[in-house]
Amino acid sequence: MENAVKIGVIGCGSVAMGAYLPLVQRLQLQRYPLELVYACDLDASKAAAAQEKFDIKRTTTDFEEVLASDEVDLVLVLTAMQAHGRVARAALEAGKHVLVEKPMSMDLEEAAEIVRISETSKGFLLCAPHVILSETFQEMWRRVHAGDIGQVHLARAFYGWAGPFWGRWYYLPGGGPLFDLGVYNVTSLTGLLGPARRVMAMSGIAIPRREVDGELIDVQTEDNFQILIDFGEATFAVVTTGFTIQRYRVPGIELYGTEGTIQMIGEDWNPQGYELWRNADGCWRVYEQRSLWHWTDGLRHLVECILENRTPIIRPQHAYHVLEIMVKAMESGRDGTAKEIESSFEPPRFDLEHETVAAHLRHDPTREE
Repeated sequence: MENAVKIGVIGCGSVAMGAYLPLVQRLQLQRYPLELVYACDLDASKAAAAQEKFDIKRTTTDFEEVLASDEVDLVLVLTAMQAHGRVARAALEAGKHVLVEKPMSMDLEEAAEIVRISETSKGFLLCAPHVILSETFQEMWRRVHAGDIGQVHLARAFYGWAGPFWGRWYYLPGGGPLFDLGVYNVTSLTGLLGPARRVMAMSGIAIPRREVDGELIDVQTEDNFQILIDFGEATFAVVTTGFTIQRYRVPGIELYGTEGTIQMIGEDWNPQGYELWRNADGCWRVYEQRSLWHWTDGLRHLVECILENRTPIIRPQHAYHVLEIMVKAMESGRDGTAKEIESSFEPPRFDLEHETVAAHLRHDPTREE
């Protein structure tokens, strides 16, 4: 395909096979000029399965082969979390565009180097999660920054489940629910409220033995977290996450302001809209998300930025700030002390003009019958 963005996929597990590669197919059907040229996995059978199902040109078990190929423009780093940093850094150094799943690295020094390299690399670096791209997030951002709920002083975020029964690496150092799940919440909160100043946490290993891939294993990293984030000016947020939660029925994100409350319907990785209480209205107004949105949407955004040669709105500095909060939350959970956050970032900005939308207002007591 002439002038196509040519993609090399590194890591052909469930995230690739169940999410990103199907998205590539959908984008191709929508006439995005994309071509899958490499499937790479340490397990040759997984790479072969991806090749057969998604019509990928060639396979390899060596990610360096993908990075050395002149055919590859864009690398998707979809490996186990512990390998993200090493592969993403090497891909940037090879001059590729890079989409790396969360987190960008497990190590702050490595992550700082990745951000530094991205600032001069020929390729764009886009780090998951992609929550700020959703229609719901952007509408909530507009409401908050237009002052619709007044000054925000408290916020809450929630995401957890019982935990994976596959992939031992989820329970090894560098794994765990904070890097896997809580990262969405921390990204959303900082996207809405801006850079954090301090973090403290309570954490621990609640379930020390788990059955994973049919075997009992020892859990070697924390699986249970309560995290407090200080945004300054007496503005605080709490993140609850863990591989210790069976079911729940609470909004994924909730912000409490001096003039009202806004809460997300669904979760930030799968938003369905938002509910808004304003004291001036005296009622809850419920706005449903108008279109389907998937947590892999960063790939679409990055491809459009490559084709149009424009900078992605998801910035590596934001991902680094989120990583610092998470790393220091883990440190705080272990030693019981608050940790200062040293990094900052330029928060995303969206047009403050409320769009004229046909959002379905499900409940509005002030409407005439």
